[in-house]
Amino acid sequence: HVRAGRGRPPLRQGETLSSLLIRLSNPGAGEHGAPRPHPAYGDQLQGQAIAGVPPEGRLFVEYNPQVGQFGDATPYRLRRPVYVFYRMAFLQLGDPAMHSPRIASALPGAGLLEAIAERDILARADAEDANGDGISGRPNHVWDPLSKTRRLGRFGWKANQAGLQQQAAAAAFGDMGLTSTLHPGPTCPPPQRACLAASAATDIPELSDERLAALTAYLRYLAPPARQGRDDPAVRRGETLFASTGCVACHTPTVRTGKNTVPALSERDIAPYSDLLLHDMGEGLADGRPDFEADGREWRTPPLWGLGSLKAVNGHEFLLHDGRARGIAEAILWHGGEAAAAKEAFRTMAAVKRRDLIAFLRSL
Repeated sequence: HVRAGRGRPPLRQGETLSSLLIRLSNPGAGEHGAPRPHPAYGDQLQGQAIAGVPPEGRLFVEYNPQVGQFGDATPYRLRRPVYVFYRMAFLQLGDPAMHSPRIASALPGAGLLEAIAERDILARADAEDANGDGISGRPNHVWDPLSKTRRLGRFGWKANQAGLQQQAAAAAFGDMGLTSTLHPGPTCPPPQRACLAASAATDIPELSDERLAALTAYLRYLAPPARQGRDDPAVRRGETLFASTGCVACHTPTVRTGKNTVPALSERDIAPYSDLLLHDMGEGLADGRPDFEADGREWRTPPLWGLGSLKAVNGHEFLLHDGRARGIAEAILWHGGEAAAAKEAFRTMAAVKRRDLIAFLRSL
């Protein structure tokens, strides 16, 4: 999360996976309905390790081209990622294994998302598409290690974390191996004997409750970037197109936070451009890996606020859960499933309208 911003996929073979992780699992549900960990590698590939413990493996990303054209016959080229695993310490993953790449999300605004009342998120759910608009957002109910109950998920690419503290603790544990009271681990699969031996050395959490609370507070108060150029005529035209093409059905423009003991988070009108629900995004973006109640084609609607600051903050515009899209237009063109009609409206609109729509998105 460089500058609290968004990660990217590796750009060359051998590059350390600093802001892209690979979730792993085998078919079937694990504890509390979570994905079932891989028997040799657990639930996340670890490409780095402490002294005396071998890294689990390495990978690089190849891209296969996928070509198409806009309605005005202008060609475009997308890229579909292929993940190649190598130097695996405990044999290959095996045929049953499922993997899902996830790049680090931008962090600003997370506290405001947490402050949205559950009832307001659930009020937008329409699992059976009762209104017949082709959009059937669903909540993901997940295991919450803090309350030790099932709760509404709202953080993570598949809404698999219930709160900001839980998300921070899970990321610290999964990405950096830092234990806490929420994740006392470490969990070393049986084949990893060196890991098991190292984990027996101490049972003191590496991330204390006080430090976890401080980390959560930092994340909670990161404000989303202010909009830019909202009065620009192209931006205004693009905002109209964003609504008329149906994008707002999932990327809900505005919501009001609930009552909160923190005044900065309480009853605020915010514009995250997300309903925080799961949507079927089609086969093109499917990872085939269930996560609690999310299936292999579903993803949480990512908030769009801060989209226009990506280049300034992180020097790139790699988008979607795996960073395959090299800009906003490519990200839209990968949409399918419930978003297929909105994607097709973008693909077939005049070039000047496409530019207006992108100008609006870059104003967020």
